[in-house]
Amino acid sequence: MTHSLRIIFAGTPNFAAYQLHTLLHSKHQIIAVLTQSNLISCKKKSNHNSVKNIAIKHNLPIFQPKSLQTSKIFQIIDNLHADILVVVAYGLIFPQELLHLPRLGCINMHCSLLPRWRGAAPIQRALEAGDSTTGITIIQMDKGLDTGNILYKQTCNISSNDTNLTLSHKLAKIGSIALLKTLNQIDYYKQNVNIPQNENYATYAKKISKQEGKINWYLTAIQIERRIRAFNPWPTSYFKIKEHTIKVWKASVVLDKTKQYKMHIPGTILKIKKTGIDISTGDGILTIILLQPTGKRIMTAHEFFLSRKNWFTTGLILP
Repeated sequence: MTHSLRIIFAGTPNFAAYQLHTLLHSKHQIIAVLTQSNLISCKKKSNHNSVKNIAIKHNLPIFQPKSLQTSKIFQIIDNLHADILVVVAYGLIFPQELLHLPRLGCINMHCSLLPRWRGAAPIQRALEAGDSTTGITIIQMDKGLDTGNILYKQTCNISSNDTNLTLSHKLAKIGSIALLKTLNQIDYYKQNVNIPQNENYATYAKKISKQEGKINWYLTAIQIERRIRAFNPWPTSYFKIKEHTIKVWKASVVLDKTKQYKMHIPGTILKIKKTGIDISTGDGILTIILLQPTGKRIMTAHEFFLSRKNWFTTGLILP
């Protein structure tokens, strides 16, 4: 077992905060925190990100550089005399020179089974692709994007109703165990595992854009349903009706043995029922189950229909 390590932690969102909380309750010592700039908020609440809030609570030194490509941040990290730097969803690129400043270098927790889904949105892209499994990979960081040698891997099943939110929670729990196990035996994993990634299996998980939330009815029903789960809670899938934006939080694919959808243009409202609203797609029928009009609460599709009967009529084609 490794002795207590002096750790610099780099991370920003809630997922990273979960890992920081775990490390703070371990035998290891967090000596400083790197996190991105404060979130902009118009509400009268703390506009600090989750990692910064925890760091403040525990009186940890906090650094929020806009870039890691400066001599100032190099000097700060060098002067901390860290054993290792742990990166979890930080958001800034680490220059190669910085990776070698801590005694044991820098390790990164990534939310996929690398080399599949390198990049910014591994959880969403795994859901969108219909993957049945994903996981956590701990790598020794190098100059590439999620290309470093693998120190530890842990798989996680993806259920048919997992969303980005639920899968993130599952991976956060798995990740905290994986991270501690790696740190507690870091010398062993660096010396005896340290496996190069197979470039033949590498795929890229590009960053999610807000525009991807707009439902394209020409996709298949299966593809649309996967995207609805992948984009929950952000950017959230949506469609427009009567110039109003309607967010879709839950949908299902209809078993259509008669191929009824083929007789209609994708986006056509086929049926309105208590369990939802059936809409034709490029291949198959999608049932909208939960939706949310702008400025309103999330409700069942049928509940919304009862309050806006003139909006939904069979045969109407959604843009």
